[in-house]
Amino acid sequence: MPMTSDTRTDSRNNSLRQAALDYHEFPKPGKLEIRATKPMANGRDLARAYSPGVAEACLEIKADPSTSSRYTSRGNLVAVVTNGTAVLGLGNIGPAAAKPVMEGKAVLFKKFANIDCFDIELDESDPVKLAEIVCALEPTFGAINLEDIKAPDCFIVEQLCREKMNIPVFHDDQHGTAIVVGAAATNALRVTNKKFEDIKVVSTGGGAAGIACLNMLLKLGLKRENVWLCDIAGLVYEGRTEEMTPQKAAFAQKTDLRTLDDVIEGADLFLGLSGPGVLKPEMVAKMARQPIVFALANPTPEIHPNEVKKVAPDAIIATGRSDYPNQVNNVLCFPFIFRGALDVAATEINDAMQIACIEGIAALARATTSAEAAAAYQDERMEFGPEYLIPKPFDPRLMGVVASAVAKAAMESGVATKPVPDMKAYKDALDHSVFKSALIMRPVFAAASQAERRIAFAEGEDDRVLRAAQAMIEETTDKPILIGRPEVIAVRAERAGLKIRPGVDFEIVNPENDSRYKQYWQAYHKLMERKGVTPDLAKAIMRTNTTAIGAIMVHQDHADSMICGTFGQYLWHLNYVTQILGTKEHQPVGALSLMILEDGPLFIADTHVHTEPTPEQIAKTVIATARHVRRFGIEPNIALCSHSEFGNLQCTTGRHMREALEILDSEPRDFIYEGEMHIDSALTPDLRARNFPHSRLEGPANALIFAIADAASGVRNILKTKGGGLEVGPILMGMANRAHIVTPSITPRGLLNMSAMAGTPVAHYG
Repeated sequence: MPMTSDTRTDSRNNSLRQAALDYHEFPKPGKLEIRATKPMANGRDLARAYSPGVAEACLEIKADPSTSSRYTSRGNLVAVVTNGTAVLGLGNIGPAAAKPVMEGKAVLFKKFANIDCFDIELDESDPVKLAEIVCALEPTFGAINLEDIKAPDCFIVEQLCREKMNIPVFHDDQHGTAIVVGAAATNALRVTNKKFEDIKVVSTGGGAAGIACLNMLLKLGLKRENVWLCDIAGLVYEGRTEEMTPQKAAFAQKTDLRTLDDVIEGADLFLGLSGPGVLKPEMVAKMARQPIVFALANPTPEIHPNEVKKVAPDAIIATGRSDYPNQVNNVLCFPFIFRGALDVAATEINDAMQIACIEGIAALARATTSAEAAAAYQDERMEFGPEYLIPKPFDPRLMGVVASAVAKAAMESGVATKPVPDMKAYKDALDHSVFKSALIMRPVFAAASQAERRIAFAEGEDDRVLRAAQAMIEETTDKPILIGRPEVIAVRAERAGLKIRPGVDFEIVNPENDSRYKQYWQAYHKLMERKGVTPDLAKAIMRTNTTAIGAIMVHQDHADSMICGTFGQYLWHLNYVTQILGTKEHQPVGALSLMILEDGPLFIADTHVHTEPTPEQIAKTVIATARHVRRFGIEPNIALCSHSEFGNLQCTTGRHMREALEILDSEPRDFIYEGEMHIDSALTPDLRARNFPHSRLEGPANALIFAIADAASGVRNILKTKGGGLEVGPILMGMANRAHIVTPSITPRGLLNMSAMAGTPVAHYG
C-alpha cells in the first residue's frame, strides 16, 4: 500500500516526537546535572569543603552577608520559578509537566551567559502564597526569573517579590518579550523612517506579554492615545466589563469602535501576542504604508508572512518562529540582562537597564554580522534591513554588548551594589568568555596595531576569508588583499551581508586579468627556470595557483605577508611558499599550534613541516617556539617529548631528543627547556619531581615539542576535537613572518587571529 501525504506527515511527526523524548531521556534523564567546582580527592579537601573548614565561610557570611557571593555560588545563581499555569502554548499543565521547560531555560542561561541555574516548580496556585515562597528563597539566589505564570497572577507575584526582595526579580514572559519586541520595533521604525511618537499601534492579546510590550513601547516614546488593544472580547474600550483587568483598563479607548477590523485601518504596527489566524489579509491591506506586522503567537502566528506579503509586499514582518526572518526570541535578552545585573550585584532590574538592553540588541543588528553567527545560520542573509531587524541568538557579541550596557545602566541608575571599576576591561572579559582566543591574542593584536601591513589571502573567494577581511578592516590597521575573481568576491560579500566592497575597502588580485601578470610570471620563472619550470608553465601557474601568486606578491614587495591553506594539503602549499620565499636565512623551521584550553594555553610543535625531524631541526623548532611563545606575553617553559623519559629507552625518538638537547645546551639560552620526557611528566610537576627531581622545568610545561609530526598533529587534533581546545595557528616558523599556512578547519576568527600574527613585523619579536 503506497504511503500517502498524510501518512508521511504522521510518520515524520512521530519520528520527531520520539527524537525529542529520547533527547530528554538518554544518556541520563533530564537536561541538567550538578558538578563540583572544587577538588574532593582526599581528607584535606573534605576538611576544607565540609567540617571543620566550612565553618570559616559560614562565620564570614554571618558577619557580613554580602560576602555570600565571595564564598558561595549565590552571586552567579539564578532560580527559574514557575507554578506551571501558563506554559508555552500548552496552558495550565501543572508544575511537574512544566519542569522540562524550566530545565531548558536553565540550560540556556548556562549556554549563553555562563549563569548557573536551579529550576524550581512550585505546586501553589495562590499568587500571594506563591510570592511568599519565592521571597523565602532570597538567601540562596542572586536573582529570580519568574516563568510561565498565568495572568493576572504573574503581575501580583512579581510586584510582591520586587517589593520584598533585595535581588533582581524578572518575569521573562513579560519583560523579556517586551525588550526583544522593543529592539525589533526600534529597528523596524528606523527602516521605515518612522518615529514611536507618531505611529498608531494595534495590539491583540491582553496577557502578561502583551501588556508588558505595550508598556515598554510607551517608555520608548509611543503615545498612549495611539494604542488600540484588542483581546478575545474585542476592543478594550472605556466602560467595558467583560474579560477586563486593571492592566487592560489602562489602555481603554473612548470610542464606539468595537472590533480589530474596526481599528486596524491606518495602523503602522500590528503587535500580535494572541492566537492563530487573528489578523486577516484584508485587515493588513488597511494598514499604513510599509506596515510593521509582529505576529508573535506560537507555534502558529496571527497571520503567516506569505499572506502579509500578498497584500503588502513592502511589509516588515516578525514572528516567534525560527523558520521565518526576524524571530522575536527571549534568549536575545534574558541571559545577558541577568549577566549584567549579577556582575554588579544589582538590587533590581529597572527601566534603565531594560532600555539599555533594547538599545544594545538593536545596535548589534545594525552592525556587521559576526562570522560566528553567520556560521550558525549559513543559509540566511544577515544584513540589517527588513528581514534582519534583530541579531540571531548565537551571535557571540550579545554577551559583551548587552551585558555591559545593562551593568552600566545599573551603575548609572544607582541600583548596583558592586560597581565595575573599569567598564572597558569588564566588556573585554565578557568577550573573552565567549571568544576564547580574545585574551591571549591581545598582545599580538597590540603589536600588530603598531604597524600597517598588507596581508594577501590566497583563497580570497572563500566566505571565511571575506569575513576575516571585514573584521580586519574593523579591528586592525592591516590591509587585506584578496586573490580571486572580483565578480565572485562581490557576489559572495553581498550574499553574506558584508559591508566591504571590492576595490573600495580592499585590493583584489584577479588571477584571470591582472596588470601585473607578466611581471609575476616572469619573476616566478626566474626563480624556477633551473628547476624544470618553463615559461609556459610559469604562465599557467600564475593564472591558476593562488598560493604561488600570493608568495610572488610578497617576493615582489606587493604584500608584506600572505595566508593560504583554507583548502588543500599543507605540504602542497608549503612547497610553493618555500620555492618562492625560502632563502638561505629563511627556511621553514616548523609549524606551531597554540591550543587554548580551559586551564590555559598549550603550544604544540612541529605539527606539519618535518615528518621526522633531525635533532638539528628539533633544536631549531625549540628555539623558534620560544620566540613565538613570547609574542603572546608568555615565558616559554618547553618540554621535549618522546617515547623515552630521561634516557630510560634507546628508541629513535629518545635519541633524537637527547641529541637536540645537547645542541641546545651548547650555547646559552634565555628560556627554559627540558627533555626528553613523557607528556604526563611534562604537564604534571609532582610526577616529574618523583621521576627526575633535578628537572629544569618550572611547573607545567606550556610548550610540547615532538620528535615526529604524527605525534604532534595527533595531540593537536585530540585537544581540538575531544578536549574542547581552540587552535590559533598553525604558525609557520622560520619564514620571517612573510607566510602562514592554515588548515581547512580554520574559522573566520582563526583567520583574523592569523592576520594579526602576520600583521606584526618580525622585528617586533626577534
